[in-house]
Amino acid sequence: MASGPAPSARRTGFRRPPRAPARPDPSRRTSEFVSKRLRPVRCPIVPITRTAPSRELIRWRNAVFTIFALCGFLFASWASRVPAVRDILGASTQEMGFLILGMSAGSIVGVIAASHIVARLGATRTILVVYSVVSVGMIALGPIVTFAPSFLPIFLVLITLGGSSIVDVAMNLSGAANERAIGRTIMPLFHAAFSGGTVAGAGVGALLEAWGVPIGFHFSGVGILSLVVTFVLVRFLQPAEQPLEHGEEPAPGGFLSRLAVWKDPRVLLIGVIVLGMAFAEGSANDWLSLAMVDGHGFDNAGGAAVLSLFLAAMTAGRIGGVFVLDRFGRVPVLRASAALAVVGLLMVIFVPVDALVVVGVVLWGIGASLGFPVGMSAAADDPRTATATVGAVATIGYTAFLVGPPLIGLIGQQTGILLALLVVLVLIAAAGLASGAARPVSTRAVAPEPAGGAH
Repeated sequence: MASGPAPSARRTGFRRPPRAPARPDPSRRTSEFVSKRLRPVRCPIVPITRTAPSRELIRWRNAVFTIFALCGFLFASWASRVPAVRDILGASTQEMGFLILGMSAGSIVGVIAASHIVARLGATRTILVVYSVVSVGMIALGPIVTFAPSFLPIFLVLITLGGSSIVDVAMNLSGAANERAIGRTIMPLFHAAFSGGTVAGAGVGALLEAWGVPIGFHFSGVGILSLVVTFVLVRFLQPAEQPLEHGEEPAPGGFLSRLAVWKDPRVLLIGVIVLGMAFAEGSANDWLSLAMVDGHGFDNAGGAAVLSLFLAAMTAGRIGGVFVLDRFGRVPVLRASAALAVVGLLMVIFVPVDALVVVGVVLWGIGASLGFPVGMSAAADDPRTATATVGAVATIGYTAFLVGPPLIGLIGQQTGILLALLVVLVLIAAAGLASGAARPVSTRAVAPEPAGGAH
């Protein structure tokens, strides 16, 4: 007899437990979701707009642009007439190196004291006081060269002119504060204005040299122009010491606290970047015109014209550098810049063809264009300590202007100026190796910075 459930079980309505429903296929659910839920939706296009800067900020920005340009114009006015000063004094290459050391010494003393002076006077008053003194020194240089051309008076005036390094720190701080207030990346363009000023100054110097205008009229005229422009521009500057981010405490502002930044390895490595690139830039400013005259047979006007070309290449590099830095970041651009400067220097030193030498000068200028502004931007990443860190980095960088002229002059006396420029390659290589320190490490109170963006 077959076994089975008892009849009573069937009568009481007993049922087997229902089977569990089949688990849905995840891929099927996903495809259904995509097809039913993520259908294209027409949305109105809302343009992204930025608030236009106020008229005061625009005037401040334009004043900072002009101060950068004036600084470059003043320096290039001197640099473009260095061969003429050499001829007036009858100085050797070594003696010219020590003469230029006067400006370098003034620069290094000024930049060491800059952060403390700016902390006491503020950026605007520092620009007014220091640039007035520098302008008076340039005015005095004219009659000295014309009526009493001797080594010591010119050396002392060049020390005064070197004090403009204090303005370098103050105008970078004012530019960084203006950049934060406007909310846009413009620091490289400030430095491009400096390069534009050097192009104009060297170009005017070359023309005046070609026209036979006395060097005394040139120097005194530039000094008077600088003095007048300075008094006009400071009216439009606003305090660089602006409030920090909400809830952020300011860094201690004492003398010892400003010295403490020298213990930061990142600050020191950024200083190496600025040192190498400042040497690449400064060696051209001090020696390129003489190198063209003595090393490649150019006349004085031709040497000044080549210097103008170098400065024009630097200007173009800084203008274009804004886009390149936003695209690739600080570190790759700094490394590529170092390589470009090395190639250009090698062409200037070893290639005997004038056309290729000119190409090398252009590569050298482009390669040296971004090191200083990117270093200043990296040093100012933390606005709480920007005054101290910018001062420290600038101090390291200005060592190139102190050591460079006599070092190249001493070596050039034995080997010629062209071979002496090989020293520059060592420091450019060091700058390339230290480029990783320029990588942004903090968020500042400015518009969102692209990865590796520069200021």
